[in-house]
Amino acid sequence: MRKAGIFVLLQALLFLCADGLLARDLSRIDTVRTHLVIPRPALQPLKSLVTSDSDPIDTLSTANEYIKVVLFADNTWQYIKLPGYQAEKDVFEKNWDTVASNPYKLEQKDLPYSWSIWLVDSLDQYHCPFQGDIHPRGKFGPRRGRRHQGVDIPLKTGDPIYATFTGKVRMSKYLGGYGNVVVIRHENGIETFHGHLSKRMVEVGDWVNAGDVIGLGGSTGRSTGPHLHFETRYQGFAFDPQWLIDFKTGDLRHRLFVLKKKYFSQYSNYEQDFEDEWKNEEEDKKEDAERAAMRWHTIKSGDTLGRIAINNGTTVSALCKLNGITPKTVLKIGRRIRVR
Repeated sequence: MRKAGIFVLLQALLFLCADGLLARDLSRIDTVRTHLVIPRPALQPLKSLVTSDSDPIDTLSTANEYIKVVLFADNTWQYIKLPGYQAEKDVFEKNWDTVASNPYKLEQKDLPYSWSIWLVDSLDQYHCPFQGDIHPRGKFGPRRGRRHQGVDIPLKTGDPIYATFTGKVRMSKYLGGYGNVVVIRHENGIETFHGHLSKRMVEVGDWVNAGDVIGLGGSTGRSTGPHLHFETRYQGFAFDPQWLIDFKTGDLRHRLFVLKKKYFSQYSNYEQDFEDEWKNEEEDKKEDAERAAMRWHTIKSGDTLGRIAINNGTTVSALCKLNGITPKTVLKIGRRIRVR
């Protein structure tokens, strides 16, 4: 969206304003409507934002008072969101903590099977935090008996580190093994961690847009050399950032990302699991269908396996097989047993 001429800009603004979409949260509209605003397919890679060295020459208003368009001298433009727009979102109020690395305190068993997350929309842009090859020993997963929750990308001390999406700085401090770390919570609900910085250039509470420089690369904390330790977390759980970003090309892999709970496992590495994702797609569909067909019964006073079986059109032996019990198992009031 950066390299657009003034004529294209005006056309886009007219379309969006006429449809009233600038005043809405596009992450909540259905896929069909979203594709009207986003001409490229949701699963097509998105290039990293190219920031301009030119000076801004003008600012245009839009249908939303908090969203402006900045025009640059090199005939490019960029959406800018004022803090008031972002501040209205619940994601920046719930479980907000400027000290704890994980403010959610959830258990994995309480999480849904998967989420569909719009990473960017017609207003939001994307910028690779730092483009480069991931260190062979810096991948997501177990490492030297520990869980390595992100990826390590070698750099030179002083290299700029960028905000990946729009958001608000939740932490900016020196934190143990992370060294200087900046944590940003983004509008899409994902949090990004940027560790080992030589310098932090944002403070807690700052609003950032994709492409803003949030710090400089370094080797502070538990580090054997200059590199960026980059993490992506959702609801406090880390998953391999490579599910989102191809760090070698700098591309965002998809605009729409389906995050599965199994990605939170330290053994779920993008490079290992990507081929399996395609092979197991049909199996996943079968599992989803089986899960949707499951039926449960909560034990009440007076219930017996025979009565439960009759009421649900099944047999006692089938109930025992589904629940790993025997006909002599004592049924405790309040326990849930599967009947289908």
